[in-house]
Amino acid sequence: MSIAVNIVKIALEAADKEKAKKINSIEIDLGKLAGVAEEALLFCYDSTCKNTIAEGSVLKINSIPGQAFCEACNYQFEADQPYMICPQCGEQVWLINGGKELKVKSVNVD
Repeated sequence: MSIAVNIVKIALEAADKEKAKKINSIEIDLGKLAGVAEEALLFCYDSTCKNTIAEGSVLKINSIPGQAFCEACNYQFEADQPYMICPQCGEQVWLINGGKELKVKSVNVD
């Protein structure tokens, strides 16, 4: 819930700067390894928007795949969890270099 609250807060501040009367949509980048369940975020989003200029708006989620880098063999690959075994050399990979993003990308207002 706190993530949805912060997303809407950021959008409301942006809308206020533009003197907007309505938020139509909010677009975010959400990494697969950010630890946020999309369905839960969408559920909380609607209730967070109630009684604000964001009520009725759409939350657009750009899903960013996880990326891992194996320092043992210099292989980069897509990761679906924070700790992976390198598919090329079999070493345990601890360096995640993508997919943890959670940022508001744009706010569409009237």
